[in-house]
Amino acid sequence: MKRPILIFNFIIAFALCFSLFAFRFDEHKTLEIGASAPDFSLPGVDGKTYTLESFKDAKILAVVFMCNHCPTSQAYEDRVIKLTSDYAAKGVSVVAINPNNPASLRLDELGYSDVGDSYEEMKIRAKDAHFNFPYLYDGETEIASNKYGPVCTPHIFIFDKDRKLRYQGRIDDTENPKKTPHSEDARNAIDALLSAQPVPVTTTKVFGCSIKWAEKSVWIDKAKIQWAKEPVTLDTIDAKGLAELVKNHSDKLRLINVWATWCGPCVEEFADFVTMNRMYRDRGFEFVSISADDPDHKDKALKFLQRNQASGPNYIFNIDDKYKLIEAIDPKWEGALPYTILVEPEGKVVYAHQGIIDPDQLKLIIFNDPMIGRIYKEDPK
Repeated sequence: MKRPILIFNFIIAFALCFSLFAFRFDEHKTLEIGASAPDFSLPGVDGKTYTLESFKDAKILAVVFMCNHCPTSQAYEDRVIKLTSDYAAKGVSVVAINPNNPASLRLDELGYSDVGDSYEEMKIRAKDAHFNFPYLYDGETEIASNKYGPVCTPHIFIFDKDRKLRYQGRIDDTENPKKTPHSEDARNAIDALLSAQPVPVTTTKVFGCSIKWAEKSVWIDKAKIQWAKEPVTLDTIDAKGLAELVKNHSDKLRLINVWATWCGPCVEEFADFVTMNRMYRDRGFEFVSISADDPDHKDKALKFLQRNQASGPNYIFNIDDKYKLIEAIDPKWEGALPYTILVEPEGKVVYAHQGIIDPDQLKLIIFNDPMIGRIYKEDPK
């Protein structure tokens, strides 16, 4: 009798798993051509709340799902700006929605951005990039995003005057903004609708970063488990070794922080360096910590590093002569802790700061360095 019961239980379990999968798949199903535009009520970066009614006077409405962190979405920012300006006088409105839940975004997914996908960080991106369209936040509840069902960022939905969906898919077929696209699908759809003609291609595939739905927050927990398993070590180093670190004969952008367990500001800011390392270490970036604790207190310093999961290169100066430490790191350093420098390969110091850092400012400096930055960088002026 046991075997039929086991088979029955297996069938029930399989059915439950399949139904959960089907429910999740259906929840993010992409809106079909001919469907009415789902309503929404979302905050914009300008402090206003926008609904579908906010665009009632538009002959055509283009809804673009985009975000801050995705390099493909970044590559299309200028094109969305131009799309907005080119068609504004023709009665076309463009609105962008960020569908990503910030809690589902891993630090190592932020390696191509200086900001994440939170509402406050959206304000920064919109200001820096000079967005000329409403930029709305849906990451908290994702109610609107679930109704539209974007596959990735960017993903554009174009509605006619009756707010029926007439095109959904890519903006064009070329990710690199420095290259000319072969097919400007979104513009083709808008032009056809303005001319009262059928849209030539109503649906295309899309390419970009997956939507960070709220249920993906489990990825963060998995990442934390993975990071906790990374070994943390502390090696001794002499003045000559420190000087070589600063000369930076590697092919990486090197961030060096001098700290001590007895230094309150050092302890307070240290987690920010660990965060930056996790963000950019896969992109030719390296964080190196230098403990200014007495060599006899090496065990105490190591325990601090382990608590902070500082798995990169960590050193402690091997003698109790802090003036030799200062001279080896930077003769211009006055000696107060903490002290932080950012060094390009072959020793070019591009940032030096005595005292506690501004992490947002430093992330921007790192991201704007020629060694990091966007995948598709602007041409130098």
